[in-house]
Amino acid sequence: MSRLLDSRGISLEAGPEGLVVTGEVDFGVATELAEAGSAWLKEQPAGARVTLDLCGVEQVSSAALTVLLEWTRCARAAGVKIRSVRLSAPLARLTRVAGLDTMLPIDDASCR
Repeated sequence: MSRLLDSRGISLEAGPEGLVVTGEVDFGVATELAEAGSAWLKEQPAGARVTLDLCGVEQVSSAALTVLLEWTRCARAAGVKIRSVRLSAPLARLTRVAGLDTMLPIDDASCR
């Protein structure tokens, strides 16, 4: 795994499967997190398939959803396919409430 960001309690790592986020995502770090992940996604070859793993994000806010949507937009623009999105239980609940669960390839059982 390659560490892309370690700031204010957030860690973003990239590995062969994709991006892994741990920590508390809030608006204080969301821009930095979105930019680091987007830069990595833009470096991937067109047609690559990646997983966005947010199982380690226990304290959530809408900032995490904002980052997730930015990464989705960036991946689409780069021709990168998001294979699956792994969400912690609190983040999965927020995603359902926001109505985003039908827009993302969420892997419901993956964080258990």
